[in-house]
Amino acid sequence: MPTDINKIRIVVIDQIVQETSTIRTLIFKDNLCSKSKPGQFVMVWILGAEELPMSPMSWDKKKDYAAITIHKQGYGSTQLYNKSKGEMVGIRGPYGNHFKVKKESRKVLLIGEGVGLIPLLKLVTMLNKCRVDTTLIIGARSKDEALFEKQANHFLWETMHKLVVATQDGSYGIHGQASDVMANMLENEKFDNVYTCGPELMMKKVFDIASSYSLPVQARLGRYMKCGIGICGSCCIGEQLVCKDGTVFNEKKLRFMTEFGQTSRDKSGRKAMLFY
Repeated sequence: MPTDINKIRIVVIDQIVQETSTIRTLIFKDNLCSKSKPGQFVMVWILGAEELPMSPMSWDKKKDYAAITIHKQGYGSTQLYNKSKGEMVGIRGPYGNHFKVKKESRKVLLIGEGVGLIPLLKLVTMLNKCRVDTTLIIGARSKDEALFEKQANHFLWETMHKLVVATQDGSYGIHGQASDVMANMLENEKFDNVYTCGPELMMKKVFDIASSYSLPVQARLGRYMKCGIGICGSCCIGEQLVCKDGTVFNEKKLRFMTEFGQTSRDKSGRKAMLFY
């Protein structure tokens, strides 16, 4: 059984789950991935294409199995999305820090969207074990893109919880942005902590709203990565490296990240404005 996270392990795709027309989940056996902590990432090597940072999720139906969920967008993600059962990919990691649940937490709020929900799903299993009252807001553009509602309910079955879905086109759940639902919720409810993962502009809104209520925040950031181990610097946000200093940052660090929610960087390192 491999123990070195820096060595590439070749894994075989055991099962594929079609989540939406552009999103698939690949299941494979890998002990290190199955034991990863919520918020950590792995580097996935697609032979002949590129290496991508992705969030692993434990696959509770089989011991030592894990899963990664791919949104078909660019060249590398499309190559990975098109993989078939029985084909192989390379995995190294898991890397980075992770979400932390404070002992005094009694009621927490989670906000996620798209594949950004994956680190939050690993977090809800921890919250379930700790019996923390959990509210999860799932954001999506439409009903077809609203992911993991059933899985989240399953993972939270032993604790008090509430799931709210918000769609931008109003086709399912509440009509609007996930951050708008959060803002309305905080007018009537109190929470000990806020956790978020998803599009950076959404997380910036979550951070701003939470700050107005002096709520602690933990945000799982995603930036372009070439190495994942702090060498290339491609994932930098100011002086912070997402791969080494994150991927999870609290409100104290987010407050001093001037690029957070403002700009991203392309493969060459050039800055570009963020659009939601």
